[in-house]
Amino acid sequence: MSQREPAGERASGARPALDRRPGYARVLLVEDEPDIADLVKLTLEREGRMEVETVADGEQAVRLAIDHPPDLLVLDLSLPGLDGLEVCRLIRANPVARQVPIIMLTARTDELDRISGLDLGADDYVTKPFSARELAARARAILRRQPSGGDQPIAVYRGRHLVADFDAVVVSVDGRPIRLTRREFELLRFLIGNRNRVLSRDRLLDRVWGYEQIIETRSVDVHIGRLRAKLGPAGKQVETVVGLGYRFVDA
Repeated sequence: MSQREPAGERASGARPALDRRPGYARVLLVEDEPDIADLVKLTLEREGRMEVETVADGEQAVRLAIDHPPDLLVLDLSLPGLDGLEVCRLIRANPVARQVPIIMLTARTDELDRISGLDLGADDYVTKPFSARELAARARAILRRQPSGGDQPIAVYRGRHLVADFDAVVVSVDGRPIRLTRREFELLRFLIGNRNRVLSRDRLLDRVWGYEQIIETRSVDVHIGRLRAKLGPAGKQVETVVGLGYRFVDA
């Protein structure tokens, strides 16, 4: 690895996290290749209202993400020491940092690697070589998402089978806790926040994924199917409205 340290940000010692400028998103970039880190930092800061802090190892990334949760984490998988998958796992297991959106940035192109990353809770997966401008567009898309996830924010939903505490990030069916990926959790929250309303696939993509036309609407159908399966008897509350989209109904 090159010994050059970009912009004085790659020192391994502890330091305070970036202060949040009004109107700017704080991005934590975890990348051990200085040239790539420089390119990503420059592009994100130039293409969007973002301030980027870079670190080169997984241990420091976990500490910073928990002590000062960023608005977005861009995470390389091949890191010295603690690798990116383990970083993602630790962050998703932490109650303070678990809601931080994560984009995985990696040279690993194998389908199993992508599935592992997404199943661990990554919001997006970008493979090297990559377009820095497309990465910036994906980052902006994720940051556009409303924190509430839906047009009608709700803290707790209680139905016949389903109880969802969105503040505590706990979902249970018939008293049994179920594990949802971040995307499934956000999808459920948006559906419940707009219950009894028909939501088109394009609207779900825009509000849950944050993408407009970057991915296919088929992704919505796949995630709805997985969500229904995990919800068991409560899965029937997620109705398909043929030709229009989906609707969550009370039960």
